[in-house]
Amino acid sequence: MKRVLITGASSGIGRALAAAYAADGADLVLFGRDAERLEKSAQACREAGAKNVETHVADVRNREKMAQLLMAADGRGPIDILVANAGVATGLSSGQIQETPEAVRAMMAINVAGVFNTVEPLIPAMSGRRRGQIAIVGSMAGVRALPYSPAYCAAKSAVHMWADCLRGSLAPYGVAVSLIVPGFVKTPMNAPLKAWQPGAISDSEAARIVKRGLDRRRGVIAFPYYMYAAMRLFSFLPSGVVDSVMRRFDVAVLETRERGESP
Repeated sequence: MKRVLITGASSGIGRALAAAYAADGADLVLFGRDAERLEKSAQACREAGAKNVETHVADVRNREKMAQLLMAADGRGPIDILVANAGVATGLSSGQIQETPEAVRAMMAINVAGVFNTVEPLIPAMSGRRRGQIAIVGSMAGVRALPYSPAYCAAKSAVHMWADCLRGSLAPYGVAVSLIVPGFVKTPMNAPLKAWQPGAISDSEAARIVKRGLDRRRGVIAFPYYMYAAMRLFSFLPSGVVDSVMRRFDVAVLETRERGESP
C-alpha cells in the first residue's frame, strides 16, 4: 500500500489526485490551508476507498512548521510519493501595466519557496531509503513566457528548472522526480481566468493523467502534449514574433488576494 502526501489537497488537481489514489486504497497525508475544505476532501477520499487519511492545516510558506509536519508524517510511515501541488495564480488584466508588488511576492513565496519547503525536508529520508517519488506541479506558463502573467511564469519556470535539476541529482539515490506540466484544467484557481482555454479538461481527468504518469515514473508529465510541444517550439522562435502574437489574445488574469511573503 502506497503512502502519498499531497499539498494543496483541498481543491482542484490536488483534491482529484487524492481521490484517485484513495480509489487504490492508498494511505493519504493531505495538506491544505482551509480546514473545512480539507476535511471535505479527506471524507471524499475515505468514501472512495482510502483506509487511512491524515490531514494537516498548514501554509507552505511556513518553512519551520512544514518541516516539522513533513518529517513527523514520514516518521509515522515512510512517504512513497510526495506531490508539491499547492499554488496560486496572479497576472494582469486588460490595460494593466504592472502587477501589484505585494501580490507578486506572496505568489512567489507560495509557488516557489512553498515548493522548496515541501520537498526539501523529505529528500534526506527518501535518499537514505533509496526509494521514493517526488512530483512537482508546474505549468505550461513555465515553458514559455506569457505577457499577461509575468510573475507566475517566472515562478513556474523556477520550479521547472529545480525539478529538472533534482531529477538528475537524486536519481543515483533511487529517488524519482517528476515534473507535472498541466495545460488548462477546470479548477477553482482557473475559474476567474478570462481567456481562450484550448484543450481544457476536468480536474479528475488531469488527476488520471498525472497518476498514470507517476505510476510509470515519467520524468515529465505534460498534458495536453500538443500544447506542451507548441510552447516548447515558441521558445525557439524569435521572441518579437511570438510576443506580438500573444498580445493579440484578450486575456484577463485575476490578481491573487494573497499578500506578504510569509504567514
